[in-house]
Amino acid sequence: MIKTANKPFNVIRALCLAVFCLSMIGCVTQTTGNEVDRKAALDTHYRLALAYLDNRNRDSARHHIQKIFELDDDSAKGLAAQAVLFQLEGEAELAEDRFKQALKEDPGFSQARNNYAAFLYQRERYEDAFEQFEIVSRDLDYDQRARALLSLGRTAQKLERDERAKAAFEHAYNLDPNIAPVLVELAFISFQNEDYAKAKEYLDQYSRVAQQSARTLLLGIKIERIFGNKDKEASYAMALKNRFPYSEEYLEYKREMSQ
Repeated sequence: MIKTANKPFNVIRALCLAVFCLSMIGCVTQTTGNEVDRKAALDTHYRLALAYLDNRNRDSARHHIQKIFELDDDSAKGLAAQAVLFQLEGEAELAEDRFKQALKEDPGFSQARNNYAAFLYQRERYEDAFEQFEIVSRDLDYDQRARALLSLGRTAQKLERDERAKAAFEHAYNLDPNIAPVLVELAFISFQNEDYAKAKEYLDQYSRVAQQSARTLLLGIKIERIFGNKDKEASYAMALKNRFPYSEEYLEYKREMSQ
């Protein structure tokens, strides 16, 4: 699972989800002849499988994947979850095979396609990943579309398609203006394009939704230096020194100051 971007479940949420979903399974299995209940059970097992995979609990995930296949031996959700399991276990060929099978069963399964794209990105197959992220980003109903656009932009950067990357980040920002990595990318792009006021606007917005990193602190130093705001520049520099004294960014800052 990418994570490019962001984990879909942390430990506490996963455990809460497990309790809730297990109660659901208890209800739906009382009327197994009902198609609606069968689909609900499939979805429940799929969500639990992903939650356990996200917490590296492969045995519990495998149990729920098996339950999916007992309900539907061609389930796209089962295949997609199994792909993530194989990926976690280092079985790259098997993982890709299951991703492809899942998307053959359900070409509109954007969550599976996004995970497949992330898998390709992690294997540095950027052209293939770009193609898959492009498809995902066009799904107007995908609830993680903004993050898919973030991933598309990052993949475009790897392929040196700077204009496409910028367009993807801006689209992601329009969908959700509070995704911290999107704000960072737009701040850097604006700075590189010498649109310093816009770069500062994005960086200030970033500081309201996330903690500063060494990368953003160094960018802040450069922006405030351009605007002649010595107090704010010094504040960023102190934070960089105190929080990231062994970072490449702090070394770069020291080199600049010694020149």
